Amino acid sequence: MHPLTHLPRPQLPRTRRARLAGALAAAALAVPLLPAAQPVVADDDGTALQRAFAAAAERHHVPQEVLLGVSYLQTRWDGHDGAPSVVGGYGPMHLTDADTALAATTGGHHAEGAEDPRGDHDGEVSSDQGGTPAEATVDAAELAADYQSLDRAAELTGLAAEELRTDDAANVEGGAALLADAQRGLGLPLSADPADWYAAVAGYAGSDTLETARVFADDVYAVIGEGAARTTDSGQQVRLAATAVAPRTEQAGMLGLPSQPSDPRAQCPPTVSCAWIDAAYGEYTRPNGTVTYGNHDKGNRPASQKIKYLVIHNMEGYYQGSINLVQRRDYNASWQYSLRASDGAITQHLPHKDVAWQAGNWYINATSIGLEHEGFLRAPDTWYTEAQYRTSARLVRYLVKLYDIPLDRHHILGHYNVPGVGTANIPNMHTDPGPFWDWDHYFQLLGRPIEQDAGVGSPLVTIRPDYDTHMPSFTACDPANTAAECPAHGSEAVRLHTAPSTDAPLVKDFGTHPGSGTSTRSIYDIGSRVSTGQQYAVADRSGEWTAIWYNGVKAWFHNPASKKTAVPSRGWIATAKPGVARVDVYGVAYPLASDYPPGVAVRAFAPLPYTFLAGQSYAVGGEGKPITGEYYSAVTFDPSKHVVVRGQTYYQIQLGHRIAFVRADQVDVVSAG
Repeated sequence: MHPLTHLPRPQLPRTRRARLAGALAAAALAVPLLPAAQPVVADDDGTALQRAFAAAAERHHVPQEVLLGVSYLQTRWDGHDGAPSVVGGYGPMHLTDADTALAATTGGHHAEGAEDPRGDHDGEVSSDQGGTPAEATVDAAELAADYQSLDRAAELTGLAAEELRTDDAANVEGGAALLADAQRGLGLPLSADPADWYAAVAGYAGSDTLETARVFADDVYAVIGEGAARTTDSGQQVRLAATAVAPRTEQAGMLGLPSQPSDPRAQCPPTVSCAWIDAAYGEYTRPNGTVTYGNHDKGNRPASQKIKYLVIHNMEGYYQGSINLVQRRDYNASWQYSLRASDGAITQHLPHKDVAWQAGNWYINATSIGLEHEGFLRAPDTWYTEAQYRTSARLVRYLVKLYDIPLDRHHILGHYNVPGVGTANIPNMHTDPGPFWDWDHYFQLLGRPIEQDAGVGSPLVTIRPDYDTHMPSFTACDPANTAAECPAHGSEAVRLHTAPSTDAPLVKDFGTHPGSGTSTRSIYDIGSRVSTGQQYAVADRSGEWTAIWYNGVKAWFHNPASKKTAVPSRGWIATAKPGVARVDVYGVAYPLASDYPPGVAVRAFAPLPYTFLAGQSYAVGGEGKPITGEYYSAVTFDPSKHVVVRGQTYYQIQLGHRIAFVRADQVDVVSAG
């Protein structure tokens, strides 16, 4: 998580609205208001929204394919019950009204709590920022200036702002009016041919560079070419028939946006817009007078260490705030990529060879790449845009191919799946991207949908609730009233109980909650829940309930045939070797002391407080293959003194909500399902 708002744009024009206004104003303001259609009232047959798209397209002379395509890329046609997106966008057309939706936001998840992002106590990397840095604060007025398309939609349609925010049909009307307004402002005809609308589409998301605008438009036309159909969050059935279109891409130059080609240092696929802003690296003096360094370590990956994991974060704030923070040496956190919500733009901060301080676990940091997404864990209704999901998935596909990373949830981790390096670290580990990140949709975009791949009765299951209709209750979304219920919302999280009943207590987690172990329904508490795509070994079944082995206990979740929350799957299972009563579980896969060469300080580590007893079994990652322990000794500013130590053999397991590691000499691993 991090605070954000949009691309750093240090040398770019100030506001998105101003950018388009310069090109469009004269022609647009001369156009008389069109009579507004009566908003369509939702009816029982579930086609009202489809008819609203058709009516608005006809009224404003916008090809229906264009209107549907733009809406799909912003919201997948969902209205979100009138709630705003991360950047204050409302309704199926993502009409932005940041002035109403957003307030000044500070922090970001690396600025909150006590997690050490570096995750290794050998380096002198204690927090020196003294609370939330001023750079993390994003002014709501600045956001409002850049995300305020709803006002213009109200002018063009004569509809009230509140109606545009809360009525899906009115919102579609406003989006159609904006597209037509942009087309006229560009001096282009209101053509029936979707190919003639490329520039208007490219400008819709308010991107601040020509390249980012083109990526957005290309994605819209890709959706038009592929077609789409789904049932929205309000039960409306919407369909876009696949239509072959050769858009007039040369029109993009008419927007007058500055060109910012992908930085030559950027490691991104060619189908995204990728900027570069350096993460800070240098020595500085602490308040106590000692000299240290930040905010990452130099490395030589993958020659020195294989990159095995991708860690998905959300920023718990706006884009610009996070961009500001990553440029501070004394802000002891960094990450490789930041992704903007409004249009999916990507900014890279570190080359892959270097080690970011991002996941709170040094072993994971040394073998991973971190992706930060503009968004909020604590606010279920500030939803992620489809544009952001798509560019993120495109980046992940590129990275897994580049480094031969298995495309599964054993290796594509949420920050909340990363274990603490030791017992004392567990309570402070972060819990983003949270229960409202749609892993099921994300993996569909990755081209690896989460599906049943084994027969009923398999000893493994993969968690997969229906995101849109699965709505577990949560608390603590409101920092001022942590006991209050969060708004009902689709979720990837499935709750775990001590017995096959919703009345049974939640399972305990003595690592997350030292002492009592008592889990809660807090949005930040992962002690008694699992998430989509995670794989677990089955412990028992009873009627509509399934039990899994979880942090050393049998944990039950509701899994009725009529509304499954998990599917049978195949993979590998670890069990204790004969004669081993208790398998030690670790948060890191480090070498033993005897593996260290002379002159390299030994990194001590100890088992976590969870039990893996004989008779229990756990899903194994890494395609069931053992891994060699590694420790990247990087305890000085001088990278010439850094060294990778190897030794001891482990397996990676899905222990609880977080992964863990077990010694290969203590377990047997067999294929299952």
